[in-house]
Amino acid sequence: MGVNLSDIVSGRVIEINDLNGKTVAIDAYNTLYQFLSIIRDRFTGEPLRDSKGRITSHISGLFYRTTKMIEAGMNPVFVFDGKPPEFKKATRDMRKNVRIRAQEKLDSARETGDLEAIRRYAQATSRLTDDVIESSKELLGYMGVPVIQAPSEGEAQAAHMVKTGKVWASCSQDWDSLLFGAGRMIKNLTITGKRKVPRKQDYVEIKPEIIELESVLSNLGLSSDQMIIIGILIGTDYNPGGIKGIGPKSALKLVKEHVSLENVLKNVNWEFDISPEEIFNFFKSPPVTDVEIEKVKPDFEKLKDFMVSYDFSLERAEKTVDRLKKSRKSESLSKWFG
Repeated sequence: MGVNLSDIVSGRVIEINDLNGKTVAIDAYNTLYQFLSIIRDRFTGEPLRDSKGRITSHISGLFYRTTKMIEAGMNPVFVFDGKPPEFKKATRDMRKNVRIRAQEKLDSARETGDLEAIRRYAQATSRLTDDVIESSKELLGYMGVPVIQAPSEGEAQAAHMVKTGKVWASCSQDWDSLLFGAGRMIKNLTITGKRKVPRKQDYVEIKPEIIELESVLSNLGLSSDQMIIIGILIGTDYNPGGIKGIGPKSALKLVKEHVSLENVLKNVNWEFDISPEEIFNFFKSPPVTDVEIEKVKPDFEKLKDFMVSYDFSLERAEKTVDRLKKSRKSESLSKWFG
């Protein structure tokens, strides 16, 4: 979910080939949610499953999308969430309730055969299970893609890796990376291509966008601390929904008028159990760890066996693995420091 800054922050559209030679930290949980939401049976809304009943939507997304990234010359590194902060419990409870309500509406839509409603509500029922997470890590290992385990929030760890020069950019659909101080972030990387417009029969072409924090702050006339304050006002994962009646534009105006968190809070009605100072301090100093990104040797035979074990076509798996082999052979170790 995260912060929604789209009304005041925009990115620059790029082509995936523009990321040739770049090492990027991908928010794994965010990406897996995207795959679980998008890759579904168009009639039932259910995620794809194999003959054993295991979910395969995320495996399909990871396998084919990550291969495309590597073919484009990118060096993806997936960062997985660790233990969430205690004050995120309210958000987790809220998301659980959203999934329950969505499931009820999904059941009704199935009874009436409303395909649009089925797709819409099915997406809202997505959740990450231990099986989904562990199978994702296993698949990435066979593909030769490094996996980083964050001590807490994956986006915070990815942002730290950008700040310390371990990666060129962080990749996520959420704007939180900017609040955590990522100097450079990329949106839409894992969902490029044609996407259906919700509740319409139209399709739009989705392309990656790059957002640079220094440019954003300069254009808006803000400091990094003030960007965090704006996020808190409109709502983060730690105070969902934000302050009633305050959107990105009004939050920007408030912050410019009152400058500091202390002064801004004098002019709003804070109704959350958690203090705004605690959220602010978490964005400023989240639990992160210094890491070295080690090159992972792919195991193409195990990769093929893995895909077939989840009922993927051997012929199609072999074709994709062959593409991956060619890309891996052409890359050099020096690219990992792009």
